[in-house]
Amino acid sequence: MSIKKSYAVFGLGKYGVSVAKELVRNGAEVLAVDKCEAAVNAASQYIPLCKCADVTDEEVIKQLGIANIDVVIISMAESFEASVLATTLCKESGVKHIIVKCSNEMHSKILLNIGADEIVFPESESGIRTAKNLLSAGFVDIIELSKDASMIEMEVKEDWVGKPLIKLDLRKKYGINVVAMRQNGYITTYIDPEMPITADMQFIVIGNPNKLGKIK
Repeated sequence: MSIKKSYAVFGLGKYGVSVAKELVRNGAEVLAVDKCEAAVNAASQYIPLCKCADVTDEEVIKQLGIANIDVVIISMAESFEASVLATTLCKESGVKHIIVKCSNEMHSKILLNIGADEIVFPESESGIRTAKNLLSAGFVDIIELSKDASMIEMEVKEDWVGKPLIKLDLRKKYGINVVAMRQNGYITTYIDPEMPITADMQFIVIGNPNKLGKIK
């Protein structure tokens, strides 16, 4: 189910390490960077490719080959200036998707204005959840309910369009239960099983996370 993309994580605190570890655990290519040598040494036991470098330096960004990275996660909320500089350099390098951990709403507005594509707040977002969202194709959001159950908001698959839910038999095929539907900004828990599915729908489902990879 993993999307074959390359990732870089800037900042190896608790959040950054948890993102990088989960990405690596799922077979993703990850470059982890921190300017603190001790943090790099500690993280290297979990993350094969760790570098000690200052990602606020334009030359360092070039040397690390960040222009070739698909997704950069900037986890340096303790230093807003560093987050701004790193975000700007990544944007100028052509990184397709930049996620920045942020400490408050004002900072988030500034970071979005200078090029961040997504903001996460450490008090409400776990690194593991961020990684799973990145690795799950077609999944809009994932919330872990337990080790055996997750609630997922997902795009409908192309081959589902035009078919009624009852004929797809998603519970039998994938072990998921559709509990709600989002369409045109509205969420409803009533879904007519005979109604044809349209491309603008998103399903909110509950299922076993270990079986989600079966959804193609």
